[in-house]
Amino acid sequence: QVQLVESGGGSVQAGGSLRLSCAASWRIYSSSVIGWFRQAPGKEREFVALTRWSRDSTLYADSVKGRFTISRDSATNTVYLQMNALKADDTGVYYCARGSQYSTAQSSYINWGQGTQVTVAS
Repeated sequence: QVQLVESGGGSVQAGGSLRLSCAASWRIYSSSVIGWFRQAPGKEREFVALTRWSRDSTLYADSVKGRFTISRDSATNTVYLQMNALKADDTGVYYCARGSQYSTAQSSYINWGQGTQVTVAS
């Protein structure tokens, strides 16, 4: 079973940047989709971005489009989320997940990481 480990979270001022990493313990199958989700305090977890593992095909939530970039490194089995121009509303726990469907629905994802905290001070 693929295990996912997120890292790179932290505290930053509004307008700053962070890069999150999602490292997989096993080789990710080419048919996989890797998604990033986040959960703000008191809110439900929501979709942020996703990428197909086998080719450049990405999707972003409207709230992060133009500010966040998802990318992958097949050599290291790692997916990144580059977050620029951060806002206080971006605060939350960020999770990566692996699924087999090109979908923003959390139910489509099978393996989840433990999450990494991102705090943006306004």
